[in-house]
Amino acid sequence: MKVSLIVAMDLDRGIGKNNDLMWHLPNDMRFFKDTTEEQIVIMGRKNYDSIPEKYRPLRNRLNVILTRNESFEAEDCEVFHSLDDALFHYKDETERTVFIIGGGQVYRQVMEDDVIDEMYITHINHSYGAETFFPEFELKDWRVETIFEQEIDERHSESFTAMKYTKV
Repeated sequence: MKVSLIVAMDLDRGIGKNNDLMWHLPNDMRFFKDTTEEQIVIMGRKNYDSIPEKYRPLRNRLNVILTRNESFEAEDCEVFHSLDDALFHYKDETERTVFIIGGGQVYRQVMEDDVIDEMYITHINHSYGAETFFPEFELKDWRVETIFEQEIDERHSESFTAMKYTKV
């Protein structure tokens, strides 16, 4: 099983505010979609709730929701009550990558538990006054490559760079 993480963050490592995205960057959304399509996406319940209803569950992906709420159900989704249970369930997965897609608590846990093989991080060149942040990590533990850079244009109010971090 390969476990990856995908996130976009601002200059302050901010990833969210009021349980919502703080930016509209179409090429980053396309990058997220293209990277996670046909894969397994694991997210916290609040993150799932923040996805506009018309996009839930995320199409062409196996949606996995983590929640402590024993009675929580979501149509066409798998539900687990701990990250460990979810990862154990997919431990023999060889065809698809398990993508951690948020939110802040889930990112913090996977980084603390050191279960990530690679990270796809979009670095946005702006500060948004976030209230939820991506955890710090040691750059020396990762090999870094640039996937693409996006300049400001008519569809993108900020420039950003999508990077891939592979565990050394």
